[in-house]
Amino acid sequence: MEKLSLQQLYTLPTTTSTLPIPQFLFPLFTAPTPFPTELHSQRCCRTTMHRPFEAFPKRQDRACVSKQTQAEAEAEEESSYSDDDLSFLSLSEKPDRNMALLDDYEADELDLDFGPNHRSGYVALLGKPNVGKSTLANQMIGQRLSIVTDKPQTTRHRILCICSGSDYQMVLYDTPGVLQKEMHKLDSMMMKNVRSAVVNADCVLVLVDACKAPEKIDEVLEDGIGDLEEKPPTLLILNKKDLIKPGEVAKKLEWYEKFTDVDEVIPVSAKYGHGVEDVRDWILSKLPNGPAYYPKDIVSEHPERFFVAEIVREKIFMQYRNEIPYACQVNVVSYKTRPTAKDFIQVEILVEKNSQKIIVIGREGKALKLLATAARLDIEDFLQKKVYLEIEVKVKENWRQDEGLLNHYGYGGQIRVI
Repeated sequence: MEKLSLQQLYTLPTTTSTLPIPQFLFPLFTAPTPFPTELHSQRCCRTTMHRPFEAFPKRQDRACVSKQTQAEAEAEEESSYSDDDLSFLSLSEKPDRNMALLDDYEADELDLDFGPNHRSGYVALLGKPNVGKSTLANQMIGQRLSIVTDKPQTTRHRILCICSGSDYQMVLYDTPGVLQKEMHKLDSMMMKNVRSAVVNADCVLVLVDACKAPEKIDEVLEDGIGDLEEKPPTLLILNKKDLIKPGEVAKKLEWYEKFTDVDEVIPVSAKYGHGVEDVRDWILSKLPNGPAYYPKDIVSEHPERFFVAEIVREKIFMQYRNEIPYACQVNVVSYKTRPTAKDFIQVEILVEKNSQKIIVIGREGKALKLLATAARLDIEDFLQKKVYLEIEVKVKENWRQDEGLLNHYGYGGQIRVI
């Protein structure tokens, strides 16, 4: 068989699988519909398998990388960073409780009845890297929004997760892990987002790892609520209790109750959901009475493209080692909904060095093919529709030190909504 070059377009036949439709994530979501197979532009990756949350599918996709002239690349980069046709959503401003987000007509249409006992408020999740904050947030809302890996500092953005019930609404801020040492401008902006999340919070959750020796949480509290004149109600959550013996759990509970300045300590296993209801009950006991901040049928205010980028970044953390995941920034350059074909999503991965770009692409593009396959499968599972995913790797030197770029990427407390 003749060996084809990377510049040629590969396509594989695909099959359409029927997927269950979950609760709507966003008001504009529509039910999945089967799409016909068609040829697509280069750097598109596809398979016939549907394996959600699998980093290394057994069947490899075929991917293509097209060449660009230097002038075209510069023009495309300049246009991709233009804010003329973009709008931003602030995550640093808490809505005024006295100004309802829904008018009476909208509330009637959604059959919403906020009685005098309805509770609502903001909750900040704090903790050092890799203690399980994102896992707990996903358990609280009953859906996987925040990306989760076994590597520290996976979460970079402050993820807004909305957990609603008939008589309550909790708006959870899943924050980046509190860093002991800030190496880049990116790190300092992430820590600023942690502090601003707590400013808006009605109560605070501090997570610690039950597998580690008990230690003071003064550093976490200082970074989170150190500057506040009035300290919000604070709960310490001893996570990963499933990994240690019950007797050890009791000892560590006693230590944290004695040596930490918190209102209560609750042991949980965020991975399996044990103790999560106790956390929910504690939060509800601290939230003030009032109407919901958001419609009850959504679980986040972030747009779809934000979660698409997060899924790709999660796969980078799962597939690559050492400094590669931390040197990568993922941007959704184009997201086109096509009624008669698969949605087209164009993604760029920025790295700081050419050597990192070579590693991400891999020999003959194999590493990038695996990455694109795993990301596309999870994106399709998240969106409940078939998509074409196009990924390109670019070099942007020292992007983690460029405050202007970091603000554009949403690390300044804003997210791009369109």
